[in-house]
Amino acid sequence: MHAYFTQIEGHRVRYWEGGDGFPILMLHGVGPGTSTVGNFGPVLEPLEEHCHVFAIDLIGFGDSERKKEGPLFDMDLWVRQGLAVLDRFIGGKRCGLVGHSLGGALALKIASHAPQVTKILTSSSIGASYPLNDALDAFWTLPRDPDELRRIMGNMVFDQSALSDEMLEERWEMLSQAGYGDYFTTMFGGDRQALIDAAVVSDEEAARITASITMMHGRNDKPCPVEQTTLVVAGKLPKADVLLLSDCGHNLPRERTHDYLAAARALFAPQ
Repeated sequence: MHAYFTQIEGHRVRYWEGGDGFPILMLHGVGPGTSTVGNFGPVLEPLEEHCHVFAIDLIGFGDSERKKEGPLFDMDLWVRQGLAVLDRFIGGKRCGLVGHSLGGALALKIASHAPQVTKILTSSSIGASYPLNDALDAFWTLPRDPDELRRIMGNMVFDQSALSDEMLEERWEMLSQAGYGDYFTTMFGGDRQALIDAAVVSDEEAARITASITMMHGRNDKPCPVEQTTLVVAGKLPKADVLLLSDCGHNLPRERTHDYLAAARALFAPQ
């Protein structure tokens, strides 16, 4: 897989491309030091074996440029970013979307505007309104040092061994970039419940989605409890299958990599 840059709405955007086959666009979640690699690292290269993969860092995250003015938490911009990538690199061809956490809600919102999206895979997705909990509140708070980052990320997994030193170091390196801490604090300042609500997939959006959908979620997800998120959203989506994984927290693609790839292959590259 190779990394490139493109321009979207005046922002320099990092994206990855690789593989052949059914085209898919991957969308990560949001949190301290989050990026495509941070969420999807272990599954990117295996997915290349079956799909033509495009994966983007959302504006304000990873190696994509930060927004120049508020609001910094901007669902509408991220939806437009995804639609721009589909238009620029995939065109009108049938394609799939992959979304993790907030990226799952983004995938559903993008699909509601893009009928060429015929398949969607979400993991640990939000998309319904639910009360802000302590685990998510801590995750959206800037960690003061690497040890605090590790403690915060500990709420993201069921099995603590899934927190690799490499992944944590990558996140801390990003958080340590000049100005990033202030940017992150501003993005998640104010009413955090309103940020959850901004990601709600409306009944109207759900009704426009024609894609086949697989929604994966860990039973032990603390920041995004499955009964308040995926199970609620799936109720609006008649073509959605739900896979609940035991002994699994929020960071599903890293905790249950084998099961994640099996579901992706079944959806995007059926035999």
